[in-house]
Amino acid sequence: MQHAYTDKQRGPRLQKVLAEAGVASRRACEGLIAEGRVTVNGDRVETLPAFVDPREDRLAVDGREVARPRRAAANHPTAGKHYVMLHKPRGVISTVADEPGMDRRTVTDLVRLPGRVRLFPVGRLDADSTGLLLLTDDGELTQRLTHPRYGVQKSYRVTVRGKLENEDADRLRRGLLLTDRKRARQLENRGHEIAPRRAAVESVRILRHEVDHTRGHRTQLAITLKEGQNREIRRLLARLGFNVHRLERTSLGPLRIRGLKPGSWRTLERVELQQLRRAAGLASGAAGGKPQREGNRPPRGGGNAWAAAAGRAEGVDAGADAAPRTGEVPS
Repeated sequence: MQHAYTDKQRGPRLQKVLAEAGVASRRACEGLIAEGRVTVNGDRVETLPAFVDPREDRLAVDGREVARPRRAAANHPTAGKHYVMLHKPRGVISTVADEPGMDRRTVTDLVRLPGRVRLFPVGRLDADSTGLLLLTDDGELTQRLTHPRYGVQKSYRVTVRGKLENEDADRLRRGLLLTDRKRARQLENRGHEIAPRRAAVESVRILRHEVDHTRGHRTQLAITLKEGQNREIRRLLARLGFNVHRLERTSLGPLRIRGLKPGSWRTLERVELQQLRRAAGLASGAAGGKPQREGNRPPRGGGNAWAAAAGRAEGVDAGADAAPRTGEVPS
């Protein structure tokens, strides 16, 4: 059915406005529209594209009004901050600048935001690893996501050379002794020694075994960590006699890499940032203390009480949707 909201000059796309208001991911919002559950100024909108003015148009899902999105309050902990998800390609280093005398591409070379915005990677992926890397200028969130005390899960898809058996997977779960090499070097320079510590994966699952007449046997694994030393997965597997052929980070907390091509990036949507902050143990609307609501989220039972019924149970798929700002670097 044709509707009156096809003029691009009216404003952003309807599904984008719904997603930024915290209804669901953009893909899920498209589904709500197709199911006839969304109205604009009382008119049912069932087809896309549709464009709305979020300041003037009244949006509703299942008859319940959607709160108009607005910028975070000036005192909100995320105000003025930037959050970018990058699919790091192989050969790019996870630092802001390379070592003196080196000229390798860094992750900040791949992301360009307007203005003088300085982003920093949250944790690291070594040059040979690929996958999800978050870049931000939010120091508090970075500390929460990287400190082992908060136990934010990171998942990886790993391919090793050789046939890794269930017994090997059990040893990874139980843990192996590793030395924090960086810390050991620091103490060695002061005349001290550091004892090895036990490192273990949170979970490991053998996905499949592959046999190639030229490359030999290979095993694909799904591994999850809650804390990690430098190159921990590679070092754990090396202790068992396996060399890593490919390592890709597929998730960070609730964020997923699906749909984002290597070298591409996009800013996080509001619902993703909310879920990421919750996973890091941060209050929704303020830093630390008792959990509070986000600045533009209505009280429980108010205008957005329909959210659970509107499809938010489908979770966050960080790669499934387009985003407010994206970028792609030519290979």
